[in-house]
Amino acid sequence: MWSGLWLLLAPWTALWDENLFARIVPTLGILMANPFVRGAVTGVGVVTVVAGIRELFGVFASRTPPGETGKA
Repeated sequence: MWSGLWLLLAPWTALWDENLFARIVPTLGILMANPFVRGAVTGVGVVTVVAGIRELFGVFASRTPPGETGKA
């Protein structure tokens, strides 16, 4: 879920523009500055966050309350 939040927010911060790899490879910098690429990375972040939340709900739903051992 944390990686999804990072992908969701990072493309719209100054950190995205001040990237070392974008400086080394100018073509990569041009590609990273494209709003469509930023939107695509944000979309991957949204999908990752939703998947993480669904997984957390699954983990919490499968837990047994304290004191229940499952014996009848």
